[in-house]
Amino acid sequence: MHYFISAGEASGDLHASQLISALKAIDPAPKFTFLGGDLMAEAAGTQPLIHYRRMAYMAFSEVLRHLPDIFANLRTAKEALRTQRPDALILVDYPDFNFRLAAYARRLGIPAYYYISPKVWAWKEYRVKTLRKIVRHIFCILPFETEYFADKGIPVTYVGNPSLEEVDRHLAQATTPEQLRPYEGRPIIALVPGSRAGEIRNNLPIMEAAARSHTDYTILIAGAPAIDPELYKSLTTLPVITGCTLDLMRMATAALVTSGTATLECALAGTPQVVCYRANGSRLSYRIMRRLISAPFVSLPNLIVGREIIPEMLLHLCTPALVSARLTALLPSLPPNQPTSNHPSHPTSSSHPSPSTPARDAQLRGYAEMRTRLGTSPSAATTAAALYSLLTRP
Repeated sequence: MHYFISAGEASGDLHASQLISALKAIDPAPKFTFLGGDLMAEAAGTQPLIHYRRMAYMAFSEVLRHLPDIFANLRTAKEALRTQRPDALILVDYPDFNFRLAAYARRLGIPAYYYISPKVWAWKEYRVKTLRKIVRHIFCILPFETEYFADKGIPVTYVGNPSLEEVDRHLAQATTPEQLRPYEGRPIIALVPGSRAGEIRNNLPIMEAAARSHTDYTILIAGAPAIDPELYKSLTTLPVITGCTLDLMRMATAALVTSGTATLECALAGTPQVVCYRANGSRLSYRIMRRLISAPFVSLPNLIVGREIIPEMLLHLCTPALVSARLTALLPSLPPNQPTSNHPSHPTSSSHPSPSTPARDAQLRGYAEMRTRLGTSPSAATTAAALYSLLTRP
């Protein structure tokens, strides 16, 4: 089978790479054409048609500046679909681009399937009608999505959540990367400002200002692999640790995390967090956003559990003072010269657990409930088996 996969950002590259490996395990003669990154390239054994570094734009102004690049990418992808005629188009989130690609595939008679569906239940719900028209099946990774898409008349299967197995597999290795060894045993606050240049510019200064008020802690920044290191240098003098975000989350006592997939990964790593999303930071933008967004929350752990277990500091609420106050509630008291222990499942080198706080304990209980709701299905393998069955049956 020839699979054409479109993933437009770092998280999609990770999840799609697992799907490629799963398809190779069951398809005797797989072929892959893809838009994605280095992880997909390693799994497929071939280079991407377009690297996601040339696709991952956010915010209206950034998209507007790169419109010629976006249209060029779309032309390249459409031409590949037209000339190569794959057996299936597999879309991984990234809805604005992927919707156009799927509509073109439909005109060519190429079936499209969504793995990691767009969050139409939260934003631009009118796109459900288009989604129903352009895709044959959705393999969703959030349990509440099954009922939502089924009610809209779209064939859907919950396949488990890929972040759950990816995080657990990684943390089970229990080795500290070289970059983090100088910080072992220290109490750490991790800053995870996102994977796109725009969100890093918006959120990192707020996160740093909030974290610096906690002088007993070492502050480390999780660097995104596709971001030019010069961007971080222009914004901060703090250490930037690239390529081992999960390990940094595991070592940290608490984290400040930009809204997105990283909030789920941080929860799975068992590290209490405050969700930050600054953008332009205006109160008017907040009111408009709340009117436009259908979902009650923006962070995945809160959506999965169905209540707020993580504080969400959005737009005008995302200020150093307000974020620092929420962070303080999650940080245990530090005895003199005594590093903290993060959580029972992933301890630091300290053998003495530190005192907890009510907010910290409540968040960790919420994480346990979230894991129960996600279940244990291996997402990539389940999706690969179901997709291959759909493509090969009469």
